[in-house]
Amino acid sequence: QLNILVDTGSSNFAVAGVPGPDVTSYFNTELSSTYKSQGIDVTVKYSQGSWTGVLGTDVITIPKGIYGSYTINIATILESENFFLPGVKWHGILGLAYDALAKPSSSVETFFDSLVRQAKIPNIFSLQMCGAGLPVSGSGTNGGSLVLGGIEPSLYNGDIWYTPIKEEWYYQVEILKLEVGGQNLELDCREYNADKAIVDSGTTLLRLPQKVFSAVVQAIARTSLVQEFSSGFWTGSQLACWDRTERPWSLFPKLSIYLRDENSSRSFRISVLPQLYIQPILGIGENLQCYRFGISSSTNALVIGATVMEGFYVIFDRAQRRVGFAVSPCAEVDGSPVSEIEGPFTTADVASNCVSSVSFHEPVLWIASYALMSLCGIILLVLIILLLIPPRCQHRYTDNDVVNDESSLVRHRWK
Repeated sequence: QLNILVDTGSSNFAVAGVPGPDVTSYFNTELSSTYKSQGIDVTVKYSQGSWTGVLGTDVITIPKGIYGSYTINIATILESENFFLPGVKWHGILGLAYDALAKPSSSVETFFDSLVRQAKIPNIFSLQMCGAGLPVSGSGTNGGSLVLGGIEPSLYNGDIWYTPIKEEWYYQVEILKLEVGGQNLELDCREYNADKAIVDSGTTLLRLPQKVFSAVVQAIARTSLVQEFSSGFWTGSQLACWDRTERPWSLFPKLSIYLRDENSSRSFRISVLPQLYIQPILGIGENLQCYRFGISSSTNALVIGATVMEGFYVIFDRAQRRVGFAVSPCAEVDGSPVSEIEGPFTTADVASNCVSSVSFHEPVLWIASYALMSLCGIILLVLIILLLIPPRCQHRYTDNDVVNDESSLVRHRWK
């Protein structure tokens, strides 16, 4: 039995295959009569951490609801760097994104695709994340729920609002605008989708493109009741501490994200109260409680991570190519809800398309780009040989090397 991180921002199912300093349990393939090695090495790099292992197959059972045994691809992790961290009690990762992100290639059938094909369950799963580190007092369970093959009505309140999946690799969606304290940031909507906007349970924070992040910080600082705030708090290098008897959340505004509805002329907004983005992570003595800012900047995506997802029951409806949001009953602090969904709103004030119409991630274009790169590589190699090989070359990771924007959930609620 292993604890597995559920990650909608990557696509490989991988578990520790050898013991290590920070690995308390692991899968010993030699003790499995059903394990079959495929002899294929695989490396997955995240923005934080990486691992290398070997692909194989084995038989799994689902403990509740889906009966039967199913053969799935599983990578056994033999080496890792900044992946299994001290004090983190999990032993692997379940990537639930599309096969386009699977390593070493999209031909590796994902865990969920295997389950849909063999168990014949609907191509849909849903996730309720309940208060990882938050003082949750709601009716939900702190651990949350992962429902494979459907939707569980008891895990949400009110209606489910759906937004289309723009492209099937990450769960890429279209964000139309952001509001802080009810005030529109007034940015071009393409800024929110640069170069993509994704829903990723493997990322702890709400991550925003730099220009959006700066605008959000300025708006929060301007509308909060805190007169002077250290810049280190906003950048994540410092904590802010208050007396334990105080509730600092009343000092900060609500944050709203507008998503395009299935009806493209409408939108809806998901809102998180400060209880979700001003996060208690450290107590000092008997008197002080310290908090961190649950929003950070990103160089290549807007990432709706756990900071926002903890407020909602999120449905990944792959069959109908859409992501749904509903208010989660466990998103409560001191008996009051800390998330909201409202709509519909008109989209007359935003562009008809906030995502670049040219996609550089489609398989055909990838094949063409690889072919061109290979040709250029051969020519370059000949030139290098002719001009004498330099003493060393440096490899810079590209966006294709990194399968999810930042799986910083491995650090959970503390950094």
